[in-house]
Amino acid sequence: MKTLKHHTFRNIAAVLAGIFFTSFVVLQVNSPEIENPPVTSEFHGPEEVTRILKRSCYDCHSNETNLRWYDKVAPFSYKVAADVEEARKRFNFSEWDSIPKGEQEGKLWYIVNMIEAGRMPLPEYTATHPSAKVTPAELTVLKNYVTSISQKHYATGDTAKIVDKPKVANVPTSVIGIRYFDDYKNWKVISTTGRPDNGTSRIIYGNDIAVKALEENDILPWPDGAVIVKVVWNSQAPDADGNVKPGNFNNVQMMVRDAKKFAGTEGWGFARFGGLDLKPYGKTTAFATSCINCHQLAKGTGFVFDIPTKPAQR
Repeated sequence: MKTLKHHTFRNIAAVLAGIFFTSFVVLQVNSPEIENPPVTSEFHGPEEVTRILKRSCYDCHSNETNLRWYDKVAPFSYKVAADVEEARKRFNFSEWDSIPKGEQEGKLWYIVNMIEAGRMPLPEYTATHPSAKVTPAELTVLKNYVTSISQKHYATGDTAKIVDKPKVANVPTSVIGIRYFDDYKNWKVISTTGRPDNGTSRIIYGNDIAVKALEENDILPWPDGAVIVKVVWNSQAPDADGNVKPGNFNNVQMMVRDAKKFAGTEGWGFARFGGLDLKPYGKTTAFATSCINCHQLAKGTGFVFDIPTKPAQR
């Protein structure tokens, strides 16, 4: 009886092993191949910045993917191929100079924020490619580089020169159709914050719908009609007591909630108006995509940064 059971067990094991081997072979034969199209307009930056990006980002976010032998083994090869395809859609360093400078800056800030949050490079990628990890010193190099770009892009000046109520025909309008307005100046201030990394301070306003949503902690998701406006100022150098005060005007950023209209960007429409002439930022709708990519870090608060940790009080 024992011999019969042992024989039966071996037969079952052999069948299962055969099935596993056959499945592996089928998966391997049909494993997706990752092609590297020509590099058309590559990223140009300082050598120390380019070196970090090439080591930590290019395997997924470029047309210069360097696969190791274990990346080509099924079923892992399917995950690798899917990750590369998705990564190239988000941003591709091999096509970098083909996108507007403003969008480049937005994507670079997204990269820095994701690295700082520990979400890039992907933890599962660094587990098998430990050399791709970005050190704190390297993150500082990237931050300094992006900050230097930001400071070049924004004109400074006296906000008194901004026309409070531009004529309807001349109202600045974003690429996705959000029009500038100045009524936010009468709204409730819901938060203030600073960005030491790029030398700016911010005042954040909310309309009645946004304020009520905060009071009732009804932000997952935020209700349609909520509008949040962030006014950004270039910070002055700290005074003798270490206080940092707002300096010249930088830009106005707007988030408009409409779950149906802006379904592709988690229900939020984004706009930014820079300089004294309130010039709309971004020449293509990819601007909004780069915004929501960064705001994914704030998913726990409905994709909104810098809001009070407790519901607002009137």
